[in-house]
Amino acid sequence: MNETNYFYTFSGYEGERSLMYLEMRSFFGCDSQTGFLESRVKIDPSRSPFMKERISVLSEGTSFDDLLKEIGLLPAFEESFKVKYVKHAGVAKTSEERRAIEKEIGLRINGRADLHDPDRIFGVLNLPDGRWILGDYVKSEPIWHHHQQKPHSYSTALNTRVARAVVNIAVPNPEGIKAIDPCCGIGTVLVEALSMGIDIVGSDRNPLVLGGTRENIAHFGYACEVKLRDMLDITNHYDVAIIDLPYNLCSVISPDQQLKMLQSARQFAEKAVIVTVEPIDNIIMQAEFTIVDRAVVTKGSFIREVIVCK
Repeated sequence: MNETNYFYTFSGYEGERSLMYLEMRSFFGCDSQTGFLESRVKIDPSRSPFMKERISVLSEGTSFDDLLKEIGLLPAFEESFKVKYVKHAGVAKTSEERRAIEKEIGLRINGRADLHDPDRIFGVLNLPDGRWILGDYVKSEPIWHHHQQKPHSYSTALNTRVARAVVNIAVPNPEGIKAIDPCCGIGTVLVEALSMGIDIVGSDRNPLVLGGTRENIAHFGYACEVKLRDMLDITNHYDVAIIDLPYNLCSVISPDQQLKMLQSARQFAEKAVIVTVEPIDNIIMQAEFTIVDRAVVTKGSFIREVIVCK
């Protein structure tokens, strides 16, 4: 059992904060509106488009002086190190104060400081409740941002940041999970899932799009099965389906068609994360899914719902 405490810091655009909190709940079983979250669950911060950094706790004090005493009890470190003060909205410090804190802690650590090319970075965090934390620091890398530069795109497709969060909501722990995107379109969800090592396949009934889908996936060095197939014809079983319901002018579907799609998903998937631009709660219930959580993503007057169903 993992007994290490981890602190994560978060930030998100106003229109995506509901999605950020849903992703938190999927990862950790709870959310936080303070900008940071404490958990014993270890997540690579680069998985999330909202996670900024992670600190694995080595020392903790109820005050700065207590933290300095605890740091003095740590064993010597063979690796070179650097100390970084982790900023957040809950406690304001000037740049001079932050540098002074980093210097004071660095002098107490038994090891070789290297400000330019350290082997190890220690993050220090001052929490609103007065506690001070020191631990190994990992910064999030915006992998999703790189995926914006794909050869083919749709103006109506999910942006890569939202797609990545939706994948995390669907598959917070990839171990042993088989996922499907049965309306994969140009492959935005597939690319994000594959970049996180998730076992996923895709399909779409539109033959005109799948060449671009496969090219997008290959462009980033990934590979997965992508089939020309109507969602109603899927017979294999999956742990989770990620369904971005078609809605643009080329893919208008009626409530009856939506119901048939979700009834099919109910047969081939244990769990579904549905992205929709119109209210479909009644259709979800008719398909015999149960809504367990949800979020709203807004951009101007355009609204998407992300609904978690089991």
